[in-house]
Amino acid sequence: MNIKDYQADFVKVIEFFKNEISSLRTGRASTAIVDEITVTAYGTKQPLKTVATITVADAKTLNIEPWDKSIMNEIEKSIRESDLGLNPVNDGHLIRLSLPELTVERRQELIRVLRQKQEHARISARKVREDIRDQILAAEKDKELSEDERYKLQEELEKMVKEYNDQIKEIGEKKEEEINKI
Repeated sequence: MNIKDYQADFVKVIEFFKNEISSLRTGRASTAIVDEITVTAYGTKQPLKTVATITVADAKTLNIEPWDKSIMNEIEKSIRESDLGLNPVNDGHLIRLSLPELTVERRQELIRVLRQKQEHARISARKVREDIRDQILAAEKDKELSEDERYKLQEELEKMVKEYNDQIKEIGEKKEEEINKI
């Protein structure tokens, strides 16, 4: 049994966490802000990014250019109905989203959400650790490992968990810094 074999499980936790916080709005425009928006097009709900090109025009503006102009009103409606608090401007060719300055209250709210997502990532890492620990104990019980090997593997596991928890903390601190940047 090798602890390194389980590294992919921890990497998945980190990648999921990064993906989760990418949609949190910072002081700069990012296409990730509209990733969660779905649009009713051609009779089905589809992610916005599958029906339009989304680009960052400048630090405070996103441009959304639908591939089919007939769904512009649906895109505009979906953006208005989202909980992002954005006001789309439709000029007939593309939709512009001007991102308002973040208020102190909104920044605090975003940081609170960030910390919740960070805690969920830590909980996921602990679940992975518990699964691996259970496998180690089962291997010892089945006489596949000695007691010394079990202690050694558990020590390696704890070291790995600490590294990934430190990564989660570091990623969270960077995102918090981005949110607070004016």
